[in-house]
Amino acid sequence: QILTLLLLLFPPSNTIANPASPTSPSPDFHEPLFHLLRHFLSITDTAAAAISFLSISKKRKRAHSQEPDDPGNDTGSGSRLDRLGSAVPRNPDSFKLLFRMKASTFEWLCGLLEPLLECRDPAGSPLSLTASTRLGIGLFRLSTGAKYAEISTRFGVSEADSRFCVKHLCRVLCTNYRFWVGFPSHAELDPVSTRFETLTGLPNCCGIISCTRFTLEKSNGSDSITDSIAAQVVVAGFHGNKTDLQILKSSTLYKDIEKGAILDSNEQIDVNEVKVPQFLLGNGDYPLLSWLLVPFRDPRSGSAEENFNNVHRSMSLSSLKAVASLRSWGVLSRLVETDRKVVVACIGACSILHNMLIAREDYSAFCDDELDDNASDNRSKSSLEGDLSDEKAFVIRKALACRAKN
Repeated sequence: QILTLLLLLFPPSNTIANPASPTSPSPDFHEPLFHLLRHFLSITDTAAAAISFLSISKKRKRAHSQEPDDPGNDTGSGSRLDRLGSAVPRNPDSFKLLFRMKASTFEWLCGLLEPLLECRDPAGSPLSLTASTRLGIGLFRLSTGAKYAEISTRFGVSEADSRFCVKHLCRVLCTNYRFWVGFPSHAELDPVSTRFETLTGLPNCCGIISCTRFTLEKSNGSDSITDSIAAQVVVAGFHGNKTDLQILKSSTLYKDIEKGAILDSNEQIDVNEVKVPQFLLGNGDYPLLSWLLVPFRDPRSGSAEENFNNVHRSMSLSSLKAVASLRSWGVLSRLVETDRKVVVACIGACSILHNMLIAREDYSAFCDDELDDNASDNRSKSSLEGDLSDEKAFVIRKALACRAKN
């Protein structure tokens, strides 16, 4: 398996777009919300690949400066789309089915990546493929999880060239566009925490942390072997036999928060005479910390603690939509890559594409299924309170319980 620790942030806008009606606001936290995935890529078996922190605002500005077309226009100019030839039928549904995005988004992305996609070919074997075809091959693999033989037939290229195009697209996204999953700076967290407070009543909440696992299948002759990798979207690439807590403590997220590089312990708000620092919400196999608040264990019916848990659960269920949307990328539903680095790159590429689609207001790849508590693969019946917990965190959580919305 691949374990993915997800840190989910609400866009800091006044409204959260709904896929059925992109201009309609979501009035409360019980409605589906779309989250931005934030993650770093690292592999425990090799050296960690650190990712710089860039903000939502910087990311959107950079995207906007290279985005001349209208996100709502699904027709595109057609010039780059024509270069796909007969591989893709020319209708809007085809692009959503094959690439998990609108035709206009495909064309925007192609314009963004074109120089980088065309600047590299396999050693000693130059490709006479347009950027549109290279992008189409890579997206088709990520979107559908299709086997390379099918990709080869559809696009009229060799399997070796198909593999190259997929790997190169992932490399370009994870190397040149990793700022799409960068963590906001201290100042840029303010609108994020304001959005959370509006939804939950909890001040200084800056995100939700969650884990999910992907199965990695290895082919060994006629036998199929199931292996496990642990990845966090905040950190991707840990072996799957680690617990959520072990993954968190091994991650750059944990180290950076502990030393104050992420979340500002000085940005405190008074709640019932208690200093509340910036914090994250978390479920599963996590301890209660001053910056990581988990639900109360066995709260009394009708109490403030139960109300806090209800708000916490509502946020967590909403965040599962983002997890499900990431998992719905076809390549992640059945990972058969032999190179663990390629697997991690696929997770990173899909996460970056997830955030790009949010910025484009393109909800083609979002999960619309109803989710409940059982949909999470990381929830724990009881949080890790006791020896692992921070005494200060108990006081902070109790004070916040009185502020949670009913």
